[in-house]
Amino acid sequence: MKKVIVALSVALGLSVLPSALAAPAEADTGFRRVAYFIQWGIYGRNFHVKDVDASGAAAKLTHLNYAFGFVSADAQCYSADPWADWQRPVPAEQSVDGVADAPGQALNGNLNQLRKLKARHPGLKVLISLGGWTGSKHFSDAVLTPESRAKLARSCIDLWLRGNLPGLPEGAAAGVFDGIDLDWEWPGSSGAPGNVIRPEDKQNFTAFVTELRAQLRAYSRDAELTAFLPAAATKIDAGYEVREVFRQLDFATIQGYDLRGSWESRTGHNGNLFTDRRDPNEVRYSVEQTVRDYLSRGAPARKLVVGVPAYGQGWTGVAPGPRGDGLYQPAAGPAPGKWAAGSEDYKDLVAKPGKRYRDLRTGTLWLYDGSEFWSYDDPAVMTQKALYIRARGLGGSMMWSIDQDDARASLTTALYRVLR
Repeated sequence: MKKVIVALSVALGLSVLPSALAAPAEADTGFRRVAYFIQWGIYGRNFHVKDVDASGAAAKLTHLNYAFGFVSADAQCYSADPWADWQRPVPAEQSVDGVADAPGQALNGNLNQLRKLKARHPGLKVLISLGGWTGSKHFSDAVLTPESRAKLARSCIDLWLRGNLPGLPEGAAAGVFDGIDLDWEWPGSSGAPGNVIRPEDKQNFTAFVTELRAQLRAYSRDAELTAFLPAAATKIDAGYEVREVFRQLDFATIQGYDLRGSWESRTGHNGNLFTDRRDPNEVRYSVEQTVRDYLSRGAPARKLVVGVPAYGQGWTGVAPGPRGDGLYQPAAGPAPGKWAAGSEDYKDLVAKPGKRYRDLRTGTLWLYDGSEFWSYDDPAVMTQKALYIRARGLGGSMMWSIDQDDARASLTTALYRVLR
């Protein structure tokens, strides 16, 4: 792996010393290594908190973000799925420590398993992520006034950090979460259909982050506050007073994926590190451009954590094009996927047939079989991105989502080798 790191470093022109990458595993360089765990993964995906440990990923992460808690129009935090969160009795074979939830115990489900995971990995912080694509509809309502902002902050701290869950003894889930991650998608601009959007979302987001930080400090000086922020400059400017927001955050994870996707009629890169001059789109996206956009608006480099995908974007009905690789070519539509059209997990993409193409200049990999085109990241691309994060002096990496990595945590490990 060291040879790969050095080769990629030279190709990118990055001044990363090999000796700096050989630090012992226990040495903490200060990089955050974040991954999201999806609440609903325990169902069809059959991915459990135990699997984060069994794959080896838990030992290589600093933060695990639990997705998602929802926000109501009347400024209350609530669970989108109490059964998954704290009601479901977890059998021994799905339990982190091999012990089944006992009849009558107060806390079951994913939250009890997260508690067990933290006991096994004391350095791991777990944050509750609020919102997401499907849970951001009423964020604008909930932060509209000083009173509603204070109410929402109290509600979120009481439910998730103090652990006062409905129907359970007081504090039953206390200590499971170490902080709050805000995933409002998106203040001041469109997200999921039906989301409430207001021009004043931008100022209200700043005001809410300030209120939430104040209440978190009163609860615990160690409680962390983070946010997930968009890639597009238009969305940044519509929704965020960047300098002011970052003063309140421990760090922010920035979108480094879905830069192009199967909702478009032409193939492209899901999460390219650098801008491709051959990209025919009028607006060209890249991780590097997004980083520059935040830095130029006042974000501190060490608080920028780069999002990386553990999944690919795919199209079908793609002609080869002049270079024979399907890149930037018209498509008939999204490629079939196991869980959703146009999307496939890394662990499934790695076994797909077809020819793979790599471009070190843009930090990309894609698969093309003559009809289907998939843009995704493999361990080599993750290594390249980790080298970039290190050389740029950024805050670390964030993966969406940990269930999409393979059983050996190959993507997580590639990031860890550089960012440990």
